[in-house]
Amino acid sequence: MGMDRIDHEDGWIIGTVKRDRAEKKRYVIFPDPETEEPLLSVHEDIMIRFRLLKGQFLPKAELEDIRNEDERYKAYALAIYYLGTKPRTRKAIAQYLGRKELQEGNIEYALNRLESEQLVDDEQYARQFVTSRMRSGLKGRLMIRQELQQRGVPKQVAAEAVTELDHESELDAAKTLAEKKSRSVKGDPKQRKAKLMAFLLRRGFPGDIVREAIRGIEWKDKDSGEQEDDGVLLDN
Repeated sequence: MGMDRIDHEDGWIIGTVKRDRAEKKRYVIFPDPETEEPLLSVHEDIMIRFRLLKGQFLPKAELEDIRNEDERYKAYALAIYYLGTKPRTRKAIAQYLGRKELQEGNIEYALNRLESEQLVDDEQYARQFVTSRMRSGLKGRLMIRQELQQRGVPKQVAAEAVTELDHESELDAAKTLAEKKSRSVKGDPKQRKAKLMAFLLRRGFPGDIVREAIRGIEWKDKDSGEQEDDGVLLDN
């Protein structure tokens, strides 16, 4: 025989707690073991925190607070899941949570909690991205700064991150890229040099890095064997 429903003016006695078949680690709370109308659905962590167990008294005054807390926890849990694949910026996580149709206040709660737990740190993200991008993508500081801003890193944070780039490391990346690209550039020596300089600039390397990077490349005309000097194609 099922448990009789006990109603009070100020709350309910929890009659049944069932696992939600559609969502892992969520439970549905019923005031009566025979009713199909649940009081609420919560994550198991919220259920434990508020002691939403069979036979416990659930005050009506707490019902809305529990729902709100569950929504905030849902935003946090989704953010943790999204972070599981790779580091993210605060803005990227906010955009992801926004697509889940969560309330702005709950999104803000999740982001602030992640930052307080040091799981989201735009400054650290920017520093790691700069180093990785220059080595693997062979790109200069100007393009990397632009990519950081596209990923949601604040403009000032992105600017500070690229200023920490080591000159020699950036020059090595530019030289590697210049040497590789020079093999496929066509034209006479002067034309090839100009094209390569333009290419390196488009990849975000500053002018001084570009000039230095192409210095070691031989620009011989195939017919005359003449070797061009560096020229002054860049003055910035």
